[in-house]
Amino acid sequence: MSRRMIVQSDANSPYDVRMTCTKLSNVHRILSCTRTNGAKGRMVAMVTSSIGFEPEEIDTSAPTRSARLKWVVVVNQDAPAGRAVNAAICVAAATVDAVNGLLGPDAVDGSGAAHPGLPWAGCTVLTADNAALLAIRAKAARRGDIFLADMPEAAQQTRVYDEYLDTMRSSDAEEITYVALSLVGPRNPVDKIVGRLPLLP
Repeated sequence: MSRRMIVQSDANSPYDVRMTCTKLSNVHRILSCTRTNGAKGRMVAMVTSSIGFEPEEIDTSAPTRSARLKWVVVVNQDAPAGRAVNAAICVAAATVDAVNGLLGPDAVDGSGAAHPGLPWAGCTVLTADNAALLAIRAKAARRGDIFLADMPEAAQQTRVYDEYLDTMRSSDAEEITYVALSLVGPRNPVDKIVGRLPLLP
């Protein structure tokens, strides 16, 4: 899984540092070490993923269960409906941007109007309490073959993205409450991680 980190001291002086990490947690360690070593200004971690479907794997004529990878979104059961939907959409957007081959081709209706492609391999939306979300995230983050996107509660508490970044930098990992997670990976490992969680009603 590839990780790219940009350390920028000011608008006119970017420093581009490229690295390869096998675990998502390593990105946070690297950011922490960079801050400790005195880098000034704003730091942004840009996450890309080597996990995805190869073009020859995309078979839109096959059932979703035959796909090599499984996509699951898990929403915090205690989140109000509006926030839960918002969080699910946000982690889905992050996932589609990072994981290749999730979307099928556009559909064209009888009048010739195009409808943008949807997940051809499906996406299961489950629900869990915060303790289960923390456990799921920890298990997924330890694996190199599962893409993980998350939406901390802090992201829904501000309308300024930089304020969210500042809040996360000062937050202990153990104290973060998650509203939603998104996992994409080999079907069996993903099933084992999420267990028998119920579908979102």
